Amino acid sequence: MKTMTTLLAATALAGAAGAASAETWDMPLAYAATNFHSEVAASFATCVTEATGGDLEIVTHPSGSLFGGAEIKRAVMTGQANIGERLMSAHENENPLYGVDSIPFLVSSFEEHEKLWDVAEPYVTEALAEDNLHYLYSVPWPPQGLYMNKPITSISELKGVKFRSYSTATAKMAEMTGALPVQVEAAELSQALATGVAESFISSGATGFDRKVWEHLSNFYEVDAWLPRNAVFVNKDAWEGLSDETRTALTDCAGKAAEEGLQTSMDYTQTTVDALKDNGMTVERASDAMMAELREMGEVMTQDWLDKAGPDGQAIIDAYRGE
Repeated sequence: MKTMTTLLAATALAGAAGAASAETWDMPLAYAATNFHSEVAASFATCVTEATGGDLEIVTHPSGSLFGGAEIKRAVMTGQANIGERLMSAHENENPLYGVDSIPFLVSSFEEHEKLWDVAEPYVTEALAEDNLHYLYSVPWPPQGLYMNKPITSISELKGVKFRSYSTATAKMAEMTGALPVQVEAAELSQALATGVAESFISSGATGFDRKVWEHLSNFYEVDAWLPRNAVFVNKDAWEGLSDETRTALTDCAGKAAEEGLQTSMDYTQTTVDALKDNGMTVERASDAMMAELREMGEVMTQDWLDKAGPDGQAIIDAYRGE
């Protein structure tokens, strides 16, 4: 009996030690739980929890419920959260390299974008490391189009329109067209449109579908301006505190998430554009004249980005173009 009691006590202590060694990481997300980025993140979180046998459990918090979109990067940098996902181009004002995926009309397809990202990823990874962040994976959004509350034939018709801004590129575009930039996170977009805070914006069909923008807007112009990326990163101190086995599990699950996310984004592109049509929006390619105006703006914005990004930016563009 004494032997059995000792064995049970030892088992209980071992179980307590195992429970004490397990960690739970909260993962803030800016987008709705039904958004494909959030779904990929949830799949990634499950992968990590299972791969580590529960030693590291990741719990996702979508819709900006834990930290608002604009707060996520700093929250992870400072250790308020150990892991998070953020639209990188929203932080171009901190480092121009974060906006490499939002240079207007440098790329307009997934194939072109992946070629650009193959070149740019090491530079962005290094920039994140300087911000105390370890890069895990990223997923592109579908190509960006222009949402309006009326038909237009020229970019000049954006003058005076309240234009949702979520990055340096979108703010610059508003400035160049004479629109009025308004900073609005995705989670707040429906309310902003309903109250007239925003009347137009540039984003993917996915965002329009998620936020049911057909309740407020009438037109979507396919312009394929760029394909921005959401990146998932870990606080570097937290990363370095993990065991080799746990870091391997995170890295492996990140690779799977990147593949899943890319395929989902590609599949989602036409699905969401069709959904805009099915819900009454007029969806069409922008006219040749409007595209010419946009591409002219894009050339100016590309040079502006290169001026800010310096030698690293030029090296990325040259490598992408094969120069």
